[in-house]
Amino acid sequence: MTKKPWDLFYFTLSCLSAFFTFAALFFLIGYVAINGAAYITPSLFAFSYNTENVSLFPALLTTIFMIILSLAVSAPIGIFTAIYLVEYAKRGNRLVRVIRVTMETLAGIPSIVYGLFGMLFFVIWLGWGFSLLAGTFTVSIMILPLLVRTTEESLKATPDIYREGAFGLGAGKLRTVFKVVLPSAAPGILAGVILAIGRIAGETAALIYTAGTVAQIPQNLFSSGRTLSVHMYALSSEGLYSGQAYATAVILLLTVILLNFLAAIMTKQIKKD
Repeated sequence: MTKKPWDLFYFTLSCLSAFFTFAALFFLIGYVAINGAAYITPSLFAFSYNTENVSLFPALLTTIFMIILSLAVSAPIGIFTAIYLVEYAKRGNRLVRVIRVTMETLAGIPSIVYGLFGMLFFVIWLGWGFSLLAGTFTVSIMILPLLVRTTEESLKATPDIYREGAFGLGAGKLRTVFKVVLPSAAPGILAGVILAIGRIAGETAALIYTAGTVAQIPQNLFSSGRTLSVHMYALSSEGLYSGQAYATAVILLLTVILLNFLAAIMTKQIKKD
């Protein structure tokens, strides 16, 4: 069977797009690795930061704290909002339309605007100061649309026959959602969480205005701290430690890749169960 000219054209276009995407990705990773690998030294992982070692260890810990806290705040809200929208809300409900428009609007707002909002509301109005807590809530609001949207799509992709089968066996709505629908949609929800982790780890503008740029391990939720991306920005803007900035980028990439790898393992385990 011969292919039509337009089919061949679209196939070629798809292959070229995939090639340029992979090429851009590998070029980016390779460029950062070549410029930063030589600067990954033991002093870069010293417990505290000073002008001699410019350690990234405090920033690494702050990044992990920020990811855990932000997901603890936003993931339950995002997942339960999506459950309400898909499983409980009636079609054409005005409240549903308002929530969806709100989510789409939030998704389109630049991160610098989130940062300014976080500084005015959390840092100044609530009096939290430049702190881990102010950064956590700002980033949580920022990733909320992503979590709602991915969870919604995962729930919609769950075949209705699963729900009908559970109802047929006498299960109620709540049991059907939590025992049948959510486990089936878990891999998709986890994919959304992975994307959210990547966005938290790579966020800079919003955190500079809320969590601050102090290079120390936060002592509590009201302490200031800088994440790896902010640390990288600070080093590169100073112009004295460009090599260490590239090294920080390498560690940031490895951290995100490791988290994605762990999430992929969890997804496979959930599918097996």
